[in-house]
Amino acid sequence: MTEDERVLDADVQDTDVVADNTLRPKTLTQYVGQTAVKSQLDVYIAAAKKREESLDHVLLYGPPGLGKTTMALVIANELGVDIRTTSGPAIEKPGDLVALLNELQAGDVLFIDEIHRLPKIVEEMLYSAMEDFYVDIVVGQGPAAHPVHFPLPPFTLIGATTRAGALSAPLRDRFGISAHMAYYTTPELSAIIERSASIFNLAIAPDAVHEIALRSRGTPRIANRLLKRVRDFADVAEMETASAALVDKALTALQVDANGLDATDRKILNLMIRQYNGGPVGLSTIAANIGEETSTIEEVYEPYLLQIEFLQRTPRGRVVTQKGYEHMGAIWPENRN
Repeated sequence: MTEDERVLDADVQDTDVVADNTLRPKTLTQYVGQTAVKSQLDVYIAAAKKREESLDHVLLYGPPGLGKTTMALVIANELGVDIRTTSGPAIEKPGDLVALLNELQAGDVLFIDEIHRLPKIVEEMLYSAMEDFYVDIVVGQGPAAHPVHFPLPPFTLIGATTRAGALSAPLRDRFGISAHMAYYTTPELSAIIERSASIFNLAIAPDAVHEIALRSRGTPRIANRLLKRVRDFADVAEMETASAALVDKALTALQVDANGLDATDRKILNLMIRQYNGGPVGLSTIAANIGEETSTIEEVYEPYLLQIEFLQRTPRGRVVTQKGYEHMGAIWPENRN
């Protein structure tokens, strides 16, 4: 996949770490969007602080790029506690988990991104840690090996996943708070872009902000990434204020169309329309034809195409809708009516 094709991949971590950290809101008030999630968390956090208890464990789930990591950082900041961050694949064995838990103080937050990718043996150790704040570990080897009961301070586990259905029922049931992160509206994305542009000291016209928001797939991470590329074009063109025309030029160069679709999205739709008469087509068939992993299509590209009703899931496979045909400039088959 080329760099241009990856610009809309919300699962790709931005390389501009300093800027990314600067753009992150610090409080629920600063956090734009996810209104229902924020209002609920506001109550739960206030109640936990009033009782001087650790917050119940929190599961954040939804497509990539919607602010799950940022929300975890905000929760810890609102609680006034430290946070340790890691990911499911990084915790390879029980000892890795014990090392992380050992560093926590009472009330602290442990954030595990991609929690659905935890090894089974590590996940099972988490059960007692989450429920009763202890882990049982085996010390030594061979005949000298013996179990040790290791108590833990009360802590809050925040898990983030793009695949809530991949979590086992025992793990999912141990989260007292479950929050679905939804796609952002155009006005919400516009507010995020305006805030980011201010941090970048980039003057940008209101219609240019709106145009970026329209093409950001309802995803803040993508909105900020596109804004950075627009800033590059504005700097090279020596424009004092980024205009809608400049945004269109920049995003056209990045192969991002008016609906936010990139080259890979169009490749998927074109494949299904031209070679498979719009479907139904199996996910593995699509992946093999365009040279992508099935998980990437299912977690990164497909959710947005479903959201804007360009694709449908059926028992027999994926199907391109009439809206999808129209967007691709293809003739809707009469036998599909």
